[in-house]
Amino acid sequence: MPRLFTALEIPRDAALSLSLLRGGLPGARWIDVENYHLTLRFIGDVEGHVADEIANALDRVHRPSFSLTLSGVGAFGQKKPHAVWAGVAVSPDLTALQGEIDRICQRLGLPADPRKFMPHVTLARLRNSSPLDVAQYLSARGNFSALPFRVGRFVLMSSRDSVGGGPYIVEEAWPLSGADARAASRFASASDASRIMR
Repeated sequence: MPRLFTALEIPRDAALSLSLLRGGLPGARWIDVENYHLTLRFIGDVEGHVADEIANALDRVHRPSFSLTLSGVGAFGQKKPHAVWAGVAVSPDLTALQGEIDRICQRLGLPADPRKFMPHVTLARLRNSSPLDVAQYLSARGNFSALPFRVGRFVLMSSRDSVGGGPYIVEEAWPLSGADARAASRFASASDASRIMR
């Protein structure tokens, strides 16, 4: 059964910036560049009819598109690091989108995520990496920042259990509206085109 989550895709230019952070850390299994994403809400393993309910409910999200900047690096697990990630500059639009998706999921009876939302893009999963090696890796790359990119849609992704995460598949996508009617139609047509091309 696929494992579902909502996410933002990382566009090519930002993904290339992230790929420059690969290497230089013993015990790291680097995430494939095409699998970079920013998880909004982990849903987990659900039955098909529940997945349909979630997709139908997400149709009601109407938020504007916004700009996002990847900035900074960090690690999960202080004494026993298990992942390194790139962070995201503060974004009220991102927080609002994530909050709305989370409320929809809770209304459908999905359990609340016990962890506080901390937007990030996982770069590598770690196995037996020493805290010292991780600290040195992070300090050498602490000033990381990518050019801002426009978030024009959010997606429902699935993953199958595998080593290192991925491959991730976009199951459905919802466009975010532009700040004005002209931009809105451009985003809508771009996302419609991508939906048809898949």
